[in-house]
Amino acid sequence: MSRFWKIALIVIAVLVVLALGARLLHRPGAKPGAGTAQEGAGADATPVPVTVEPVQRQDVPIYLTALGTVQALNTVSVTPQVSGQLLKLFFVEGQEVKAGELIAQIDPRTFQAAYDQAVANKARDEAQLATARGNYARSRNLAPQGYISKQDLDNLRNTVSQLEGTVAADAAAIRDAQVQLGYTRVLSPIDGVAGIRNVDPGNLVNTSTTLVTLTQLRPINVIFKLPEQNLAEVRDAFRGGTPLEVQAVDRTDAHVIAGGGVLKVIDNQIDSSTGTFKLKSEFPNADNALWPGQFVNVRLKVRTVKGGLVIPAQAVQRGPDGDYVYQVQADSTVKTQPVTVAAEVDESHVMVSTGLAAGDRVVTEGQFRLKPGSKVKALKPGEVPQAPVDAAKDKGQGRRGARGHG
Repeated sequence: MSRFWKIALIVIAVLVVLALGARLLHRPGAKPGAGTAQEGAGADATPVPVTVEPVQRQDVPIYLTALGTVQALNTVSVTPQVSGQLLKLFFVEGQEVKAGELIAQIDPRTFQAAYDQAVANKARDEAQLATARGNYARSRNLAPQGYISKQDLDNLRNTVSQLEGTVAADAAAIRDAQVQLGYTRVLSPIDGVAGIRNVDPGNLVNTSTTLVTLTQLRPINVIFKLPEQNLAEVRDAFRGGTPLEVQAVDRTDAHVIAGGGVLKVIDNQIDSSTGTFKLKSEFPNADNALWPGQFVNVRLKVRTVKGGLVIPAQAVQRGPDGDYVYQVQADSTVKTQPVTVAAEVDESHVMVSTGLAAGDRVVTEGQFRLKPGSKVKALKPGEVPQAPVDAAKDKGQGRRGARGHG
């Protein structure tokens, strides 16, 4: 095809497009841009459905939060105090044991023999002492008549004293042998939970062998740290005499694991390397919700704000100039209102210190469709707006009906 014919076809195509456009623009009753303008006006005039909640006043507890570590109140590594063969264990791993309860038995025969020998030695020496006392008593009566020399009398008296010391030593040896014999029965020193045993019956054990570790779970401690700038606030609250409440929360801050805790100790120094100070709290842990070595989030209640202004946390938006909310005005339009968030109340609410008053209404859902001056339709939490397609359906059905009658 020649170049001339190509140019001619392009020109014809352009003319056809222009003709079609002109025909559409000059339809009877049509006005340029009328549809767009009407749609824009309708969009601006239609209120935006949003969820609205009022600002409420309530007493707000103020918490300091930190990461804490659960620590057993007491942990004891049970080791024998005498050496010998382990005959039997009287606990089950993971079982709770009471203080004074028998948990292991070491072969007592050697220690029983030593005890019996000490008792026999005392009996022998007591008999010798009785003889010495009799001899001394008789000689003392004869001494005035000159039948016994003073030196012999002194020797008899010293023999009595010597044997009295021997009997006293025998009594001490009996007590020692009795103690050693008692050590063959290994008793629990605390109330706690037995861990995994480290030795089986039949093995020889000594004073360096750990049989099992006992851990006291009730009550239990939680150790945590706070920044040094909170020290004065915590000390002032702790000095008041009222125990400070402590809660243990799971790592996601979803729910409280253990409540009823109280602050027990504020450490006596600040860690200069981290700029924090250590605190110890104690929980009753009646249901064993806390376990030694567990990591938890700790909330320490330091004071309560009376009549604080509380709003849902999702109402707060963050902008380049700080936090703000969409506040609903009397004419059902919204404005951006700067606020200052003072503290978290719970998982879903915050307390604001400036920007709002009790009874003000703020938008909690639907903010992404708003701008300052937008007209809104206020909905209660959980309320669903009416579907906007009902009128269009009714209009379409009316048109179909009219065409049917025609």
